[in-house]
Amino acid sequence: MVNFNYPKIMIDFLIIGQGLAGSLLAWELIQRGCKVVIIDNGRENASQVAAGLINPVTGMRFVKSADVDTLLPAAKRRYFQLAYFFYQEFYVEKPMLRIFQSDSELKNAAKRINNPDYQAYLGGIQPPGKTIDNLATPFGFLEQKQTGYLLTRPLLSCLKAFFIADNSYRQADFDYRDVQLQPSLRWLDIAPKQIIFCEGHQATQNPWFCDLPFQPVKGEILTLEHQISLPDKILNYGNWLIPLNARQIRIGATFDRENLDTRTTEQGKNELLAALSQVSTGLTKATLTNHQANIRPCTLDKQPFIGWHPKHQQLAIFNGFGAKGSLQIPRYSQLFADALLSGNPLPKTCNIQRYYETHFTG
Repeated sequence: MVNFNYPKIMIDFLIIGQGLAGSLLAWELIQRGCKVVIIDNGRENASQVAAGLINPVTGMRFVKSADVDTLLPAAKRRYFQLAYFFYQEFYVEKPMLRIFQSDSELKNAAKRINNPDYQAYLGGIQPPGKTIDNLATPFGFLEQKQTGYLLTRPLLSCLKAFFIADNSYRQADFDYRDVQLQPSLRWLDIAPKQIIFCEGHQATQNPWFCDLPFQPVKGEILTLEHQISLPDKILNYGNWLIPLNARQIRIGATFDRENLDTRTTEQGKNELLAALSQVSTGLTKATLTNHQANIRPCTLDKQPFIGWHPKHQQLAIFNGFGAKGSLQIPRYSQLFADALLSGNPLPKTCNIQRYYETHFTG
């Protein structure tokens, strides 16, 4: 039994988890004058492993991400502001070559090219026969615009240092049993107005939010060194390839819904290398320098989980961004801060009220 009789620290928000969601939400709230403390175990999280890709148009049918016309400008503004504050670039804007894997992909892309809603994101199509040095493009390819990737690890490192200097960070293993709900909210010596859980896939173990329909997915990523010439562009060939410099690339990512652990596997490595060999035989001699794995907090309906517990309004969640966190989190952190501080309504698509009747029946 935890002793709650010692002096308490009064704050506005206690945030659990210093991944991208917890970090950017904490930053947003601190900029608005809130007293925030982040609790994090200090171990590697999915945000640090993730490629941080931002790609407005995805899938075999080339569908524009929902609300991307709003989400993308907000993300760019936030990452530019952070770059200005920390004197360090975090978002690398780089065009993407989408290498078609079939004739049907080529036809689907052709349908989108003349759609005014897509013209800001799609360049011209290069038909079969147009080649790129050291790359196989039997069905042609397309250049996508306004794509890029976030350098999540250095960003989270800078934010952690900022939170520590601001007395807003505590490294600790968070135990749910240490939370006191009545007569007032408390965790150990901290008395927050609200606790916000930003735990990524760990939320499946959270006693208050574990019944939300998460669909966590394990992903593996490789870093390789090579000696061939490649275009200085992101490649998408079913998997993705990011050129880190002239001789180093990252490739990914696998999707595994069954083995939800952070162990790297030979199967995952071989799957990624096999797909890479199909697009570039020259990269079969590349040297593996790093192999990483972690778990994305994906959701059943592909929408984030944001909002308050129906019975314990002092507990909230900000989670479920899956593979689109780099794009979505900056804008959603603003929307959630508006809701937390001004009572503005959350968008229905992300508000966990959509699951109150079906997933909070206990």
